[in-house]
Amino acid sequence: MLIDITNAVGGYLHDVFVGNADWGVLIGYVAQILFAMRFVVQWIASERAGRSVVPTAFWVFSIGGGLMLLGYALYRKDPVFIIGQAFGVFVYIRNLQFVMRGRGEGAAA
Repeated sequence: MLIDITNAVGGYLHDVFVGNADWGVLIGYVAQILFAMRFVVQWIASERAGRSVVPTAFWVFSIGGGLMLLGYALYRKDPVFIIGQAFGVFVYIRNLQFVMRGRGEGAAA
């Protein structure tokens, strides 16, 4: 019984992660890794500072990963995923604008 469940789960996971692999899915994997890197960057920056920090690289990874995931969502024709990623990319770009504007004001002062 346990072996049957294990084989079924293993077969399912193989079908999901390997059996459906094409260029679109490969781009989706790369996009997800890029998007996840923003958390790694934020975590490392916060550990170094000893407080919560959101570095500019967080927003750069967010935009890059978000745009790639939006492309993947368009490829998959998933309207929920498309709306979520499109809104997220807008927010990430807006936050990066705030960061860049703050640097300009600091340099002028």
